[in-house]
Amino acid sequence: MGSTNRGNAANALRVEERTIAGHAQEVRLRLHRPAGTGRLPGVLYLHGGGFTSGSPEEAEVAASHIARAIPALVVSVAYSLAPAHPFPTALLDAHRAGLWMEETAGALGIRSGGLGLAGHDAGGHVATSLTFMARDQGGPRIAAVALLGPMLDPSLTRADDGADPDSDRSVAACARCYRAYLPDAVLRLHPYASPLDSSRLGRLPPALIITAEKDVLRAEAERYAARLIEAGVPTETIRFANVTHAALPAHGPALDAASDFLRRRLTGARS
Repeated sequence: MGSTNRGNAANALRVEERTIAGHAQEVRLRLHRPAGTGRLPGVLYLHGGGFTSGSPEEAEVAASHIARAIPALVVSVAYSLAPAHPFPTALLDAHRAGLWMEETAGALGIRSGGLGLAGHDAGGHVATSLTFMARDQGGPRIAAVALLGPMLDPSLTRADDGADPDSDRSVAACARCYRAYLPDAVLRLHPYASPLDSSRLGRLPPALIITAEKDVLRAEAERYAARLIEAGVPTETIRFANVTHAALPAHGPALDAASDFLRRRLTGARS
């Protein structure tokens, strides 16, 4: 386990590395803790990368921003990647990370009341599936979830390459990602693999869905927000104009929105 301090005295973060047992292999965690703070809300962050790439290092901007802005202890998860580790390995790794945060909350200085959860792209898919699993299995307790440009529909029937010619994602690229994560067609019928088509959306935590105007996945994410509202789940949605899918996890206003939502839901404090 190693640790470093980053930033000036006013916004310094202590960054630590931990390792826990995952579903198929050890899973590395990257902890971001604001300096000079007491007990904090805990937030689990899941990076993007289409299930096949990405890392906590690549998610450093988002995790650090959220940690400072709430402030919170943000744990970024290096979940196992496809195709070597297809569904449900990433989800089970994230579930174990959430349970670890809950079980070691006292030692980590995490305040009670439930964890926050956030994810971008494939991390948004894993985060959404984790809200289902946590509900069904009784833990970890998730108090709120913020999704940035999530991948939610392996059928890709709601995606539209023609929605915006400036989109930085294509339906074909998304299909390749899903083939790696869900190599057998039958896997796509699992309710945790196809969140948008789930018939059981009740008793899920309050959600914020953040979308980018220039993203072929925007329609499915906004449809998921509408379905959550129909199911009685407290849900907010924000679309950022002239922003691409890949830009969301480094887009200051989007990260401010996610941080504000999580702060309100985890602490009751307003901006």
